Amino acid sequence: MDLTLLLRKLALVSCVCVLLAGCARACGPGRGYGMRRHRHRRLTPLAYKQFIPNVAEKTLGASGKYEGKITRNSERFKELIPNYNPDIIFKDEENTNADRLMTQRCKDKLNVLAISVMNQWPGVKLRVTEAWDEDGNHFEESLHYEGRAVDITTSDRDKSKYGMLSRLAVEAGFDWVYYESKAHIHCSVKAENSIAVKSGGCFPASASVYLSDGSTKHVEDLKEGDKVLAADELGNIVYSDFIAFLDRDVNMHRTFVVLETSERNVTLRLTAAHLVFVRDNSAALGMAAKFASRVKPGQEVFVWEGQGRLRSARVERVYAVEDRGSYAPLTSHGTIVVDGVLASCYAAVEEHRWVHWAFAPLRLSHALTATSWWRWSVPDSIATSQQDGIHWYPKMLLHVGTWLLDRDSFHPLGISSLS
Repeated sequence: MDLTLLLRKLALVSCVCVLLAGCARACGPGRGYGMRRHRHRRLTPLAYKQFIPNVAEKTLGASGKYEGKITRNSERFKELIPNYNPDIIFKDEENTNADRLMTQRCKDKLNVLAISVMNQWPGVKLRVTEAWDEDGNHFEESLHYEGRAVDITTSDRDKSKYGMLSRLAVEAGFDWVYYESKAHIHCSVKAENSIAVKSGGCFPASASVYLSDGSTKHVEDLKEGDKVLAADELGNIVYSDFIAFLDRDVNMHRTFVVLETSERNVTLRLTAAHLVFVRDNSAALGMAAKFASRVKPGQEVFVWEGQGRLRSARVERVYAVEDRGSYAPLTSHGTIVVDGVLASCYAAVEEHRWVHWAFAPLRLSHALTATSWWRWSVPDSIATSQQDGIHWYPKMLLHVGTWLLDRDSFHPLGISSLS
């Protein structure tokens, strides 16, 4: 499905579903307030040839589309991270360490699974028989070529455990798990900039924002009612209402892309799939939103001069650092100036305007609930501070978007393109 059409559908569906969203602010799904506590439940092993979720692997509801083979000589090779976890046995029959190479998301899920395996079967370890493939041993467009797929067994190679191993892989957070053969389980994950990667776009806790009273504040300290420096749809500087965190994780340590500009001490840190505005003379207003991971040295971003104006500044260097905290603030205008650089509030989809439209009901809800009559009529207990996790509204959009794409792309014979 065309991405623009999807976002139009999302906007329409979301308008219908959450026009009265203000009434549900404290009872949405997810890890925010309204968090559900799961009772202890018995895990059910997967059946042979079963896959979860029940859609083809390369659809949005699973691990997403194939993005191209990674070789040792390609620029994307730096996306692959070696996994030296001592609790995992890597077969590495090629003796090249290729089976240790994978994307960060794949590595994270695999490490979680390794712990589950040891807890489930004391003395048994997780075993990886295949990860990144550089030799062309898989079918065309296999996610093994991107380091996004692994084939796994247990260290004792006890086939009676593989059904439960599949279930543990699902619980560990792999985006698609397939009990593919009697010899192994196939698991894969979404790309790092996928729309459905939970923390697709954030800033670190120590990133600075600028308030209407002239002071600065770390993004982690933002509170509802703050007015922060942003830009309107014409690129003019405004102070915009902070609405909520679309995602918030206080303790997470993660990798951020650093855009170091030619301006003194103006350096922006944000996640790879977050949108930042760059100069584009072919676009309206001369600027376009671009994934941080796609910004290259020599391109220009927009920095705040301090007198109510933005001007372009050359990106001198792009690199990665690890930092604490993961915060995705949403403002009424859908933009925000962070560490002196204009960025979008959105991520994962390289269409700022359409995503902003899809979030219109949430912004309308905030405008309504900010009125004095609403504050008077709603008990104080509802106006609690936001807890860690994804805000219920983007989670709802994700579920709707997944359903729309999978409805259009899933075919009962999709099994022919699996693994």
